[in-house]
Amino acid sequence: MSHRHRTQTHSTADNNPKSSVSDLDAVIVTGDVADDGSTEGYSRARELLGGYAKERGAPVFYATGNHDERAAFTEVLGCGHTRPDVVCNGSDSERAAASTIDGWRVVTLDSLVPGKGYGQISRAQLDWLRDVLAVPAPRDTILGFHHPPIALEVEVQRALGLQNADELAAVIRGTDVQLILCGHFHVQILGHLEQATVWVTPGVVSRIDLTARPGTEGAVHGPSASLVQLGTTNGPLIHTLHARDPRLGETVYEADEEEMRQVIEDLGPSRVSPK
Repeated sequence: MSHRHRTQTHSTADNNPKSSVSDLDAVIVTGDVADDGSTEGYSRARELLGGYAKERGAPVFYATGNHDERAAFTEVLGCGHTRPDVVCNGSDSERAAASTIDGWRVVTLDSLVPGKGYGQISRAQLDWLRDVLAVPAPRDTILGFHHPPIALEVEVQRALGLQNADELAAVIRGTDVQLILCGHFHVQILGHLEQATVWVTPGVVSRIDLTARPGTEGAVHGPSASLVQLGTTNGPLIHTLHARDPRLGETVYEADEEEMRQVIEDLGPSRVSPK
């Protein structure tokens, strides 16, 4: 799950009901982009995803995940947008930007907390986002970032998800943000934050087996991505695409209760001991 993942990819289709993976307006990568945080990893991701998107005439937007490294990310991918309308210049080199595609505003945020597994969107980014959203997009706004602001009743998801979802909710409330795309949990989840639909896409390498005993965690091979169709009467329409993997369903790892407690202890928010 959140301590072992790979790039989460969303392909956004246009408002044509016949849209398919060969007819895309954008590819949104919600991290992790390079699991080892190396410049070589980012260059390889840019080569693979850029080639896939170029064949379809679509730009690629990248957001950081908890395995990413900002300096290497910036060296290869810049702000994550090729031609941004506006970029957030946070004091911690956070990677956040906004671009407009066919009237839809795509905003990527940086929820990375270096050295940890949980997510946090900084005050600087939230203030910047509030200013961006003060002027509505021609159509609507899509947010993309790594750590989901929603979680199932699973301890590790609550511990390693976005920790200040309430602050983000206050910023987007009543704005034109209609869709939030996230990754991190390696299992598909649909929910809401204020007026926005929240979609958590499954992993592109593995998925979490939710039938594992409570307190433990298991992952199996199950590479996936999400196809999102906007602008329809009943939209957003979201479909999970599953790759034809000969290892489908094979165990990737199994973590017992003690291992999961250690993951939460090491990668979750620091706990303040009562005085």
